[in-house]
Amino acid sequence: MTAMPQGRTRRTALASAMCALVVTGTALTGCSEEDPNAGTNGVGKLPADKIQAQTRTAAEAAAAVRLSGTVVAGGSTYKLDMRLKSDGGSGSVTAEGATFKLLRVGEELFLMADAEFWHDGHGKDDTAAADKLDGKYVKVPQGDPSYKRFSGFTDKDVLLKSLLTLHGSLETDGHHEQSGVRTIRITGDRGSGGTLDVSLEGKPYPLRLVRAGGAGTLSFSDWGKDFALEQPAKDETVDYGQQLPTS
Repeated sequence: MTAMPQGRTRRTALASAMCALVVTGTALTGCSEEDPNAGTNGVGKLPADKIQAQTRTAAEAAAAVRLSGTVVAGGSTYKLDMRLKSDGGSGSVTAEGATFKLLRVGEELFLMADAEFWHDGHGKDDTAAADKLDGKYVKVPQGDPSYKRFSGFTDKDVLLKSLLTLHGSLETDGHHEQSGVRTIRITGDRGSGGTLDVSLEGKPYPLRLVRAGGAGTLSFSDWGKDFALEQPAKDETVDYGQQLPTS
């Protein structure tokens, strides 16, 4: 369990010391351990399934979120750092040693990567074409197979629905802390089905997810904080029409 802040630790120690005092042979009454749910949003008192339902509702209703960490899927590991809201998202994805930026505004999706990402090793002409795409926003056609795969990383609803899932029987696993925020942890099958830390302060947003089967760990932050989402300038954009170049 993550250590409590120093102030709270001192309060707990003081309370324990006071409870140990004896007055005229009788212990002081009204002594008990500090309530870990005192001053919280109250979800820590609920059963695990209710906590999961409330954190999903809070996440779905939030206008925006930042998601960072790793996801293992299809035998590949993806490192994500994405800011998401209902009409799009932006950020970076790293997979198989390559890092690229994604930007989606409405239905229009753009991908930015270096020349090596676009190079397919087919000679000088290919190298020249790849160099022209280096550092440019390349518009991903909706008919291209890459569109669905890449756009999923920018879709708040799709990502949260697929990620905020614990497997097996749900239980609570004590009070913890993430980045200075008190949390209640819920688990699936005592941790083998994943763990989720839910904020006890303010709205019950999910703050940290450890996915089942070693399928990655993700942190959630900046809930409800808006961010700019604009199409790139025309001189920074390349439009290939119906299909991206092979790479």
